[in-house]
Amino acid sequence: MPDPTPDGIDQRLAAVDAGLDRDDPDVGTEVIKLVHAADGDFEAVAARVERALGAARPEVRRLACVAAGDLARTSGRLTPGIYAALRAEGLGGPADSAIKDTLTYIPFRQLTWWFRWTSARLTVRNWAEGRWLRATDTFETARDAWREKFGQK
Repeated sequence: MPDPTPDGIDQRLAAVDAGLDRDDPDVGTEVIKLVHAADGDFEAVAARVERALGAARPEVRRLACVAAGDLARTSGRLTPGIYAALRAEGLGGPADSAIKDTLTYIPFRQLTWWFRWTSARLTVRNWAEGRWLRATDTFETARDAWREKFGQK
C-alpha cells in the first residue's frame, strides 16, 4: 500500500495496532490522530476505531468514542461494528457526543434502526422541551410585567 500522507498512514496504523496489543493507556489519542490523518482509507481506520471501542481501559474507550464521532464527521459513514459499540455505550455516557455527531453527519436513511429511533426520540424531546421553555419564559415575563405595573416586587 502506498504512503498516502507525509507522516505515513501505514506507520500510524502499525503504531495504533501495537498500542492496542500492549493495552497502552495513550492509544486513544493515537486513534483520534489516525482518523484525522487518513484521507480515503476508511476501512483501515474504521477497523482501528472499532477495535479501540472494545478496549478494556475506559479512557481508551472514551477517546475511541471521540474518534468515532470524528470519523462520522469526516467520512459521513460508520461500520456496523462501530454502530453496535456506540449503541452499547448509549446516550448519557462517553458515546453521547459521538452518537449525536452520527445523527448529525450521517444521512438518516444510512442509519441503523436504533439510530433512526434515537433521532426521532431526540427530535420529539427537544421540541417538547423548547415548548416548555418558551411557555415558562412567557409566564415569567408576564409575571414581571404584572409586578412592575402593580408595585409587587
